[in-house]
Amino acid sequence: MRFSFLPIVILMMPILEIAGFIIVGKAIGLWLTLALVLFTSFLGLLILRLGGIGMVRNLQDAGRTGAQPADELVNGAMRVVAGILLFIPGFITDILGLLLLSPTVRRFFWKAFGPRVVVAGSFRQSGQQSGPQHGDFSGFRNDPGHAGNSKVVDLDEEEFHREEPKGSPWSHKPDDRDLPKP
Repeated sequence: MRFSFLPIVILMMPILEIAGFIIVGKAIGLWLTLALVLFTSFLGLLILRLGGIGMVRNLQDAGRTGAQPADELVNGAMRVVAGILLFIPGFITDILGLLLLSPTVRRFFWKAFGPRVVVAGSFRQSGQQSGPQHGDFSGFRNDPGHAGNSKVVDLDEEEFHREEPKGSPWSHKPDDRDLPKP
């Protein structure tokens, strides 16, 4: 069984955030601390609102040009996470949210966690070469070489048929049903 630090970190976050409030409150005072928390929450809401609209525009532009939307999806998702972290009251989450706003940090996080992300589906149009493109977030894979590792069975409509058991109450044929008579 693999040990994960995530539950410990989640349980420790409130304690660390309270300690952060105390340290910052002693350094700059109560009212400035509260103002800073309200400001970062407002900034988080603003980033969520504008980031969502910007992400939709970027996805539409990528769709019009035929480009891969992987970069826009990853950057937009990380901006949304940054906005959520800024909205949550606390200085540690604010620092993490501000770090995620930096494209360099987003790229670093994607290089670290991107290989664990699996996306099912195809973002490529016909005629485009498969495989990661230069400069994109290469966690999105649709390579034919990975098809053997997939657990998805793709059947056409004529390749699949279902035989319903006789006497099933869910049968579509009324004479096959053995329902009680009223």
